[in-house]
Amino acid sequence: MPPYSVPRRPFGSHNEEPVPVNWRRGMIRVWILVSVAWIMGWVLYLAVYGLQSGLKTGDLPAIPVLLIGPPIALLLFGLAAGWAFRGFRVDGRKDSVTSDQ
Repeated sequence: MPPYSVPRRPFGSHNEEPVPVNWRRGMIRVWILVSVAWIMGWVLYLAVYGLQSGLKTGDLPAIPVLLIGPPIALLLFGLAAGWAFRGFRVDGRKDSVTSDQ
């Protein structure tokens, strides 16, 4: 093999089955992490802003919308995208075990 070339062997055996992935649980966890990061970032920004110049009473109703609105919108978008992609599934395919009674 010449130097600095890519080996031509596969990393794994071709006989191995792919590892099953639970996409729903994984995407919910990613949503939770992104939402917590969003809320923490804005809380820190508002805390620093409040210490520097003070918050007015007119700003208080906008704070819950700013903190909670985008994570809820992201969750709703994810649910809608999942619904849309489920529309491409073939009708005759059985995903769960059902009884033929």
